[in-house]
Amino acid sequence: MLNVDLRNVLGKHTSRYSLVTATAKRAREIVDLPAPEPTGKKTPAEKPVSVAIDEIIAGKYVIVEPEEIRNL
Repeated sequence: MLNVDLRNVLGKHTSRYSLVTATAKRAREIVDLPAPEPTGKKTPAEKPVSVAIDEIIAGKYVIVEPEEIRNL
């Protein structure tokens, strides 16, 4: 289970709703990617939501919110 401190992720006026929506959209993109060719090795597959949240935390994806909802 992923236990991330949301204060670090939500930093610059990002709402929880935006974070959840962005994570879900990125996870869906990851699921829809073509599967890599098998190498014969068994590696544990990371869950798409875990990969998505890690990418958002690492700054690979930026969540852009409309100005109207930034200060709610």
